[in-house]
Amino acid sequence: QVQLVESGGGLVQPGGSLRLSCAASGINIGIYVTGWYRQAPGQARELVAAISSGGDTNYLDSVKGRFTMSRDNAKNTVYLQMNSLKPEDTAVYYCNMYRSLNDYWGQGTQVTVSS
Repeated sequence: QVQLVESGGGLVQPGGSLRLSCAASGINIGIYVTGWYRQAPGQARELVAAISSGGDTNYLDSVKGRFTMSRDNAKNTVYLQMNSLKPEDTAVYYCNMYRSLNDYWGQGTQVTVSS
């Protein structure tokens, strides 16, 4: 059974930092495209960052230079380091792992940026 468990969300002031983690079980994340998505109330889910199976990373333009996604294959875990957070970063953040017809999602973790 595949399971993705996210952690690290919370309430932070503008300019602050958070580190999200997504621990996977039941799959080898090294052969998957891994991504972090977010969904704010009333808005569509959007891709924030992704790492290909080859290790290439891509970011949403609005988070470039502030967010860093990384992957630890030995721990089967992916991370999203979020710095200089802004109120518009407030959303539920979801971990995703995709390969061929296999598409797995975590339960989501709330990130709220507010003073």
